[in-house]
Amino acid sequence: MSKDKVLLVDGNSIMNRAYYGLPLLSNSEGIYTNAVLGFVNILLKVIKDESATHIGIAFDLKAPTFRHEKYKEYKGNRKGMPDELGMQMPIIKDVLRAMNINIYEVEGYEADDVLGTLANKSEKSGCETTVLSGDRDLLQLATKKVKISIPKTKKGTTTTENYFDEDVIALYGVTPTEFIDLKGLMGDSSDNIPGVPGIGEKTAIKIITNYHSIEEAYNHIDELKPPRASKNLKENYELAILSKELATICVDCEIDFEKDSLKIDNIFNEETYTIFKKLEFKRLLEKFDSSIGSNDENNSLSVIHHSISTKDELDKLVPKISNEKTLAYYIVTENHKIIGISIAYNEQESYFIKCSDELDSSYVLETIKSIFENKNIKKITHGLKDDLHIFSEYNIKCENICFDTFVGAYTINPTKDTYDIDDIAKEYLGIIIKSEEELLGKGRNKISYLDLPEEEFTNYCSLLAAIIYHSYEKIDDMIDELNMHQLFYDIEMPLIYVLFDMEFYGIKVDSVLLHEYSDKLGKIIDLLESEIYELAGEEFNIKSPKQLGVILFEKLELPIIKKTKTGYSTAAEVLDKLRGEHPIIDKISEYRQLTKLKSTYADGLFDYIGKEDSRIHSTFKQTITSTGRISSIEPNLQNIPIRMDIGREIRKVFVPREDYVFIDADYSQIELRLLAHLSEDETLIEAYNNHQDIHRLTASQVFHIPFEEVTNLQRSNAKAVNFGIVYGIGAFSLSQDLHITRKEAQEYIDKYFKKYPSVKIYLDNCIRFAKNRGYSLTMLNRRRPIPELNSSNFMQRAFGERIAMNTPIQGSAADVIKIAMINISNKLKSEKLRSRLILQIHDELLIEAHRDEVELVKKYLVEEMENAVDISVKLEVDMNMGMTWYDTK
Repeated sequence: MSKDKVLLVDGNSIMNRAYYGLPLLSNSEGIYTNAVLGFVNILLKVIKDESATHIGIAFDLKAPTFRHEKYKEYKGNRKGMPDELGMQMPIIKDVLRAMNINIYEVEGYEADDVLGTLANKSEKSGCETTVLSGDRDLLQLATKKVKISIPKTKKGTTTTENYFDEDVIALYGVTPTEFIDLKGLMGDSSDNIPGVPGIGEKTAIKIITNYHSIEEAYNHIDELKPPRASKNLKENYELAILSKELATICVDCEIDFEKDSLKIDNIFNEETYTIFKKLEFKRLLEKFDSSIGSNDENNSLSVIHHSISTKDELDKLVPKISNEKTLAYYIVTENHKIIGISIAYNEQESYFIKCSDELDSSYVLETIKSIFENKNIKKITHGLKDDLHIFSEYNIKCENICFDTFVGAYTINPTKDTYDIDDIAKEYLGIIIKSEEELLGKGRNKISYLDLPEEEFTNYCSLLAAIIYHSYEKIDDMIDELNMHQLFYDIEMPLIYVLFDMEFYGIKVDSVLLHEYSDKLGKIIDLLESEIYELAGEEFNIKSPKQLGVILFEKLELPIIKKTKTGYSTAAEVLDKLRGEHPIIDKISEYRQLTKLKSTYADGLFDYIGKEDSRIHSTFKQTITSTGRISSIEPNLQNIPIRMDIGREIRKVFVPREDYVFIDADYSQIELRLLAHLSEDETLIEAYNNHQDIHRLTASQVFHIPFEEVTNLQRSNAKAVNFGIVYGIGAFSLSQDLHITRKEAQEYIDKYFKKYPSVKIYLDNCIRFAKNRGYSLTMLNRRRPIPELNSSNFMQRAFGERIAMNTPIQGSAADVIKIAMINISNKLKSEKLRSRLILQIHDELLIEAHRDEVELVKKYLVEEMENAVDISVKLEVDMNMGMTWYDTK
């Protein structure tokens, strides 16, 4: 008996399943990839679970089959394949061929017939056989040795339901062969197989259980029960036989079955690696042997690598570089320690200066300091902000850094997840190299660069600068081609230095006040716990959704809003819908907010306070968001909660240094002002330029109430509409925000657009522009691709439309604040002031100002922020001063 295990896969079925099982994904080239990724993941899991030794994949062809010849209406009710899925069918076939997996397609037959034939031949050859398909029609193929596996996905994990012949009998009460007759009687709406009118699944099972076939049932037509079924089968016997023929899977197609050609062998090879790399399947790349994807084989740059490992070699290199006009470099670090510097100054060569005991980082940087400080050498790098921290540490004033390929690639396409050097190599040079993670691994299995073979280590690192050198002009040309020269050179590049300064200076934290704040929160949380226990009538783990669900929905018998597979949902949106049902709901919501506040900020901030300067040095990212907004991490100082009074109090622990004060400058309603400008709505423009309360005006316009009679609630509702419009809000979301009916919310939106018709026209034009071009633009030509607009999925298209409406406004606001940051930072430096910009929070700037410079700083803030851009609406700034960050609000 053969120990071979054959896996046969229904390609169309699994691709369809994968497509709908993952959100619509695409790589940086805009190629849709979700179905391919899902297919490969399912395939690899089943190969492992089945211990398969052989594999074959069957696909349908577009040509009609023998079933269409018998019955023209066969599958006539099927919707066409979504374009986004259809585009991926050739890709999955390329992937399978690269993996050395056989593809079977037979003209005139469906994939089911091909699978039936292959399963038949496989069984006869003595192999254990598994057929993988989401189509239950294939259950008719089940035998004692042929297993039908139907995948099921739960919470992102794919499992399979397995059926041998006895499992089919247990499920349906009929044998696999009789299952065909069952389909003949009951029909199949998905395939447009008619069946016998009036006979459903229960009746069909009863008939076939008793008579085992349609023909035998017809032979006993007068005895058949119920009488209606007897009558219907008698009148539609030929239709039943036709349906049976249509449902019967062919097991004898003309297919050459050579078992050895199905053998699984070398699926993770160079060709597969290259395809996965291009498709950006980063997790799948971890499955490849370290020798796959080696840089030498994929390096089409034809660059000669040089290793510099001695002082003598370094001393000889420096004069060579000194007279060059352009230099690309990359500082290789590991665990915040410099392990070498990669350099390229011509197209043919690249160098890697390896740090060692003889050539330590201090000596290397001191030796090449003159190169970095040489104004005549144009320098290109990748990740300049990190370099600036290193230059600061080694007292190097680097001059003439003209380009950052990292920020350049982001500027061109801000929707990507990563902009690493391997991404740059693939996208702009068409070469495949390993990423650092692929090279070294991750987590516990991660190795050091120094653990690599010497030649691989030095060649890889020297290649990094070569890629930067060769890709620079291509990225620069693309920036010019997309009309983003000003955006990149006047905003994104100068911003790097501003963000570096903010990281370098940091913000001071009073540890004593932070401890006191943490203790205060702890006491409030303890009191809340007691109140919740009293309202519940017992103690329980409030943080446990399962225990909380039992309390709310079983003990307190509150209305069940949503159930999950593990019990009752107690998510935030569920609690929000339960407000007013019981006092415990508000207590639980407050408890959750405060415990998060305590763990994330009151306690979490201690880990980030510098021991020497008592300051927190957050990291500011300019390449994370697709709208251009700056984000803050480790810690995130932009997300400090300010809606709750107790949350806002944490700002009290942030204090200026001695002899300094905080000045906080915040743009007033910048997004709404930009909306007024971009839409050219005369009512909005006039209101802003006359310093009217825009929310009260909107309430007056929408609710037909005199301006002076608008209530605070009406103003609040109008404010929600105003800001909601900017974010493309729909009636459902607005109804949730305002706790009103969907109909009322839609009336608000309709009335808003009636009073501000230019806004409606503008937003419609934003969608139209993005659909035609495939991207949206900000005022300064920041571009955001929106592939979702062309999706066949309604939800995806609706999401794309919201992005198309929001991005020009939110992205323009991000551009404006960046201009203001650059201008104010430059002003403070040019005037040789001691005051510094230390924090940016969306539309707000925080200055640590010296007491002697307060009035000057205020003056400069107003000038630079209000005049950052020239628009039809006056930009206004709210400014406050205080001895803590809290005092400025």
